[in-house]
Amino acid sequence: MKIAHLSLLLLLLLFVGVGGYYLQSRSTPSTPSASIVPPSTTTLIFAHHMPKESVLHETALHFAAEVARKTQGAITVSVHPNQELGNSHEMLELSRLGKIDIVLTASAKVSTASPSMQFADLPFLFPTREDAYAMLDGKVGQMLLKELNAIDLMGVAFWDGGYKNITANRPITTLEDFTNLDVRVMKSRIIMEQYTALGAKPLPIDFHETKQALIDGIVDAQENPLSEIVTMGFHHVQSDVTLSHHSYLPYVLTFSHKSISKLPLAQQQILIECAQDATHWGRKTTHAKDPQLLETIQAAGVHIHTLSAHEKTRLQKATAHIMSQFEEVMGAHIVSKAQEYFYDQKSSDDAHIVIGIDADLSMGGKEAGLAIKRGAQLAIDRLNAQGGLLGKKVILLAKDHQGISTQAQENIDAFIKNPHTLAILGGKHSAIISSYVDTLQKSQMLFFSPWGAAPSIIENGYSDNYLFRVSLNDKEAAKFLTHEALKKGKNPLIIVENSLWGKEALEGIQRTLNAQGIGTFQSIILNRGETDFGAIREALARHENDVILMVLNSQEAQKSIEVLHESAPYLPIVSHWGMVGNAFYKANKTLLQKIDLRFIQTFSFLKNPNKESKQLAQNYMHDYAKTAQEHINVATGVAQAYDTVMLLAHAVQKAQSLERPKVKAALEAIERHEGVIKTYRTPFTATMHDALRQEDFFMAKFDNNGNIVPLRK
Repeated sequence: MKIAHLSLLLLLLLFVGVGGYYLQSRSTPSTPSASIVPPSTTTLIFAHHMPKESVLHETALHFAAEVARKTQGAITVSVHPNQELGNSHEMLELSRLGKIDIVLTASAKVSTASPSMQFADLPFLFPTREDAYAMLDGKVGQMLLKELNAIDLMGVAFWDGGYKNITANRPITTLEDFTNLDVRVMKSRIIMEQYTALGAKPLPIDFHETKQALIDGIVDAQENPLSEIVTMGFHHVQSDVTLSHHSYLPYVLTFSHKSISKLPLAQQQILIECAQDATHWGRKTTHAKDPQLLETIQAAGVHIHTLSAHEKTRLQKATAHIMSQFEEVMGAHIVSKAQEYFYDQKSSDDAHIVIGIDADLSMGGKEAGLAIKRGAQLAIDRLNAQGGLLGKKVILLAKDHQGISTQAQENIDAFIKNPHTLAILGGKHSAIISSYVDTLQKSQMLFFSPWGAAPSIIENGYSDNYLFRVSLNDKEAAKFLTHEALKKGKNPLIIVENSLWGKEALEGIQRTLNAQGIGTFQSIILNRGETDFGAIREALARHENDVILMVLNSQEAQKSIEVLHESAPYLPIVSHWGMVGNAFYKANKTLLQKIDLRFIQTFSFLKNPNKESKQLAQNYMHDYAKTAQEHINVATGVAQAYDTVMLLAHAVQKAQSLERPKVKAALEAIERHEGVIKTYRTPFTATMHDALRQEDFFMAKFDNNGNIVPLRK
């Protein structure tokens, strides 16, 4: 019956057209003297999966009534509950196609198409409803909703589903009670990992099939807010409810871009305003009905339980790893913004130190940004396990600059304003770091570059220099890469990025070639986002070059490699590390197996005898659920950030002070430090702030599985 209903509606929508909403003409009396165009109303289809008795359906009806009132009947909203138009995944797909205008569904069900939305399913994320509202109505929520643009949906608001509770046929009040418990869950990797971590056995089952699954004994338990427990009748087939409040359940209200965008802007704005009004109305109503719902459950003879503070803490600890483990999937920029929110709630505590990260966490440099964050966090975890720094807990805060220098400056200003900030780590982009050197120097803020390689970051003209680096210096890297290229050929074609990083690398390459007696060579400079690669094709057509020397980031490197290998012969490529990462390999897998591409590195976990390296690899694999060292993405960034933080900690202990001038002096006086990359001997001096030297560089390549394999000297 449901399928027939759905098919009939779709036929109607296809017949009337207009991208998912259709026009109904009101009959208007005609007059002999004039031709009158009848006014029309637009009917929008609103679909969700909840029963008619639910608060969410009431909220949808409230939304529809407000839309009709504010548009004076120009728009009517037809609400279809209870999966009348298909299950959640089907409704979302129809909305993406413009055949359903508005969809309301649980965040977990949106996450199949938009993985970032899994963030909302994290266990014990929101201590209170107020925290949930503040975060989902604030920057974190805006970021999550923005992600839906990529799948042709307009994220509008988060409606209140309430806190989840556990129902079962026995009390669930301790961590041990979850052992081997078969639990019905929504199809979400994070939710499944949550129950796996608790020792249970999660099983995804459709919401409307859950009650029968409980009756048939397919599962022992399920999780849902009180409203769903009552409206779906779970309290009639389960004897116990534990008010665990282990996870909040937001519902995502989405509009179809394809249909709503065809409405006049004024009407679109009314829809958004009504959605926001309904959001607050629904939250108030949901919260007010909780006591009544609990009474209904108790009246059915169900036993009510709560978690003790001790047991709740045990559950929190058992699932605490999930946020960091899934950060790469959800987005480091979203997780970092949430961590910043919770820090702001508790920052009045003086017994802590902040190490900041300003990096690209969401755009082309996000793999490097996440590697830096993880390396720094692993070092901080080690420090805190040993009592912190000078008895104070160390907290890592990461801010996303999105590859935009003005945003980076705002981030740096915020870190400097925080009196607890000891030091800041930068990200991938040298030009962005260079843009705020003066700000760092004026505030005497310690800054470390665990990636950005432009010489001018450190050689910045300040004698009392507060910037340090544990990474390549392109003055040395250019020499190294040029010598490697000359091993492959005698007439290199140089391709560099049009940026501070690319231009300084080109200068270093030119100096090295000139020193080798090569005064003339061809170079090509590509803009970021370049689409015209004609210069490369023209150079290849002359058949003058026998090796490529490349200093590009991943997007331009990918396009350049495609052009370079449109036809044989395939020239060998010697490259900087700007393009390294899983995303680059996956995008070029077939081509990379045919060509000779090698690139500079400073570190690898593979076959590394260093005990510090082995321990870091073990900790990384444990914390981020990796099964082998080869699966540690952008290992160089991880190691350089880790060593950076540990060198900073070494200096703090040496200075026995958190005053930045004293820590700076101590950094310049370190004689020996056992690091992951190497044993550092006098890593810094008053006039030399680069910890890595040319002897630390080596070339590497991708193997057939995408792993970075060192080509040792």
